[in-house]
Amino acid sequence: MGVDESEELGPIDYLVVEWTGKQPTGEAVPHLLELVDSGLIRLIDLSFIAKDEDGSVIELEIAELGSTIEGFKELEGASSGLISSEDQAEAANALEKGSAAAILVYENRWAAPFASAMRRSGARLVANGRIPIQEIIAVLDESEPSNNA
Repeated sequence: MGVDESEELGPIDYLVVEWTGKQPTGEAVPHLLELVDSGLIRLIDLSFIAKDEDGSVIELEIAELGSTIEGFKELEGASSGLISSEDQAEAANALEKGSAAAILVYENRWAAPFASAMRRSGARLVANGRIPIQEIIAVLDESEPSNNA
C-alpha cells in the first residue's frame, strides 16, 4: 500500500476476532467484501491463526482456508505483510486454547476526508477507543423497563 503524503487517509484500525473451539466458516466473508467493494473500508492486511490445546500458535494460510471453506478464496492476496509474527503472537495471548482467530487491519475510507481535514488544520489524535457491543447490549437491557407491570 504505497501512500502519497497528499492522499487522504482514513483512520487505520485493527481487530482480532476469535472462534472458540472451531475455525471460521466463511459466513462473514461476503459482508467484508461488501464493505470493501462499497468503499467504506480498505482491507490492508488479513491473517488467520490457530491456538492449539497445548498453547502453540500456527498461522492458517488463506489459500488453504479457501480450498476448504466457501468465500475465503476471494480473500487470497489480502495480506500486505503488515501483520508480523510478533503481532500474531501478541494476538494469540488473548485467545482461548483450541480456538482460531482472524486479525484484520483496515482503513476507514468513509472517514478519510474528515481525518485529512483535521490533520491539515493541525489537529492530532490523542485518544480513541471502542465500546464492545456486548457492553452496550447489557446496559440497554438493564435500562429497559420491566414488562411485568
